[in-house]
Amino acid sequence: MKKIAIVPGDGIGIEVTREAVAVLETLRKRRHLLIELVPFDWGAERWLRDRVGLPAGALDELRSDFAAVLFGAVGDPRVPDMAHGREILLGMRFQLDLFVNLRPVRLLNDRLCPLKGRTGSDVDMVILRENTEGVYADMGGIFKKDTPDEIAINEDINTRKGVERIIRAAFELARKRDGKKRVCMSDKANAMRFAHDLWQRTFREVAREYADIEASHLYVDVMAMEMVRNPARFDVVVTNNLFGDILSDLGAGLAGGLGVAASGNINPGQCSLFEPVHGSAPDIAGKGVANPMGSILSAALLLDHIGFHSEAQLVEKAVEKAVAEHMTTRDLGGTHSTEEVGKFIRGLVDEAARG
Repeated sequence: MKKIAIVPGDGIGIEVTREAVAVLETLRKRRHLLIELVPFDWGAERWLRDRVGLPAGALDELRSDFAAVLFGAVGDPRVPDMAHGREILLGMRFQLDLFVNLRPVRLLNDRLCPLKGRTGSDVDMVILRENTEGVYADMGGIFKKDTPDEIAINEDINTRKGVERIIRAAFELARKRDGKKRVCMSDKANAMRFAHDLWQRTFREVAREYADIEASHLYVDVMAMEMVRNPARFDVVVTNNLFGDILSDLGAGLAGGLGVAASGNINPGQCSLFEPVHGSAPDIAGKGVANPMGSILSAALLLDHIGFHSEAQLVEKAVEKAVAEHMTTRDLGGTHSTEEVGKFIRGLVDEAARG
């Protein structure tokens, strides 16, 4: 039995996670999957009530007892400093050492792409973002705050271990993907000549071990331009924490928007976390207009990660069909509610699972 922690969080995270859980429950029943979905109330409500983000022992429990976490989103205007979000989401990312941030960029339907003349064959890549280092490691400080002489510093932390393992993960992923077998590493070594020299040297050394994979490099500004100009040239992209954060949202824009963007925060072979990337969106929470597809596709990534590969593909195809039949929320041009879209996808999954 594989246990999956369900953490809806805040805002629309609660709404979209509900639909993703319903899809998982449908598969559990129809395919007799040996999974157990365990809900946790980690979010703003718990924080405001008890000042608790991650309860004591939560991370140890996840490490020892759980295969994966399905996460919604965190963020609530009643917690303006996002203290609970840092404790919950960043706590899991860093303390569980989820060093691979995996962001598929795959066009579900040609009409969703904002680029003229581009099709699904052009927009089909995966961005791997180093997830535990870089400027997001929160190393730095402020000196002489609120004075004319104020100095603010954030350090960019890059270790050989951290850089090598994410680059190696990119080459391993490229080997598994059908078709192009290419890895492009993106950095800014011409300006950040110490930290990103480490990326350059490590990439070249690791690439020599993968002669079957085409290895290339682009500075991040050129990378962003090329993703728009010719996305078909990319298969697997690997980069640091900050650049990956930016490029993956650009990728989401190419594929139809944040509403359909799924992600995994992964430590191979360990408890890993899967979430849509759209945030808690408190301005639309409770209105029934949030797109559940990103969460449902994150559940598909989760299923694939824990070994249920055919079920993951079944979910992906159901989402594709929903888009093709215009069963979408308003962000994709549709008129349907969160619940209606979720119910439609769930019905497709149920029908396919019976077969």
